Amino acid sequence: MPAQRFLGGGFGRGAKPPSEGSTGSSTGSTKSSARPRSKLRPTIRYAILSDIHGNLEALTAVLSDAAAAGAGALLCLGDLVGYGADPVACVERVGERAAAVVAGNHEYGALGLMTLEWFNPVAKAAALWTRDRLDEDHRRYLDSLPLKVAFEEATLVHASPRQPDEWDYLVTAEDGFEVFGEFETRLCFIGHSHRPDVWSLGSSGPEYAGYLTAPRAWVRLEDGRRYIINVGSVGQPRDRDPRAAYAIWDRDERTVSIRRVDYDHRRAAAKIIAVGLPRPLADRLAHGV
Repeated sequence: MPAQRFLGGGFGRGAKPPSEGSTGSSTGSTKSSARPRSKLRPTIRYAILSDIHGNLEALTAVLSDAAAAGAGALLCLGDLVGYGADPVACVERVGERAAAVVAGNHEYGALGLMTLEWFNPVAKAAALWTRDRLDEDHRRYLDSLPLKVAFEEATLVHASPRQPDEWDYLVTAEDGFEVFGEFETRLCFIGHSHRPDVWSLGSSGPEYAGYLTAPRAWVRLEDGRRYIINVGSVGQPRDRDPRAAYAIWDRDERTVSIRRVDYDHRRAAAKIIAVGLPRPLADRLAHGV
């Protein structure tokens, strides 16, 4: 299937991205963050995950795909919990592996750090269910996560680099272009909308790719340009593609690839129903909505 190439070199289809480990699809205030783990050799390829939402089946598949693609470290943009049946297991797996993690609104909701009046009834029910399953250690870990952090040449934030505790959605061209002044790094990685997306600014003007729907999509990071990249959702995609979405940031190749990964969404849905969470949370997994 064709790749979708976007930004910094024009829009197009059929172009093959630089070398990768596999095909790209497979069967407010901030707190200080933990330091990245030291390594014997520099990590040049990062897996960037967001919106896992307690979906252990999707997370397991993504971690396997990232390892096969040669990712040397993991970065996470928040919402490890909420909606899915395995919040504790997902927190533990990410916490054990990640070089940097930021908090999302579902961490704040589950911890009681924000009012749930803005959550819809299904999301509120999931947040309260999740709250009851987190022990003190997991609460302490999630409470320690920053809202926004600079990692190498990238800013990591769940929703928007502007007032990250307001949980604004960046979903239009204007939404993205308005917040480039809110971070100093070359790149900003976000999640929250559950749909892969990318904005870029440079001397040749602004560029916006819109929602990325190709089987494999990638951006070459051009000199003189800055980027905001939404990496999509691991555990609850909302772009009508039920496969888990995440990104590989390759610093050597100077690319960011959006990858889609098949996983057992039927098992994930069955577990949601079995633990008594609202059925719509299960039904939507098969449709990517």
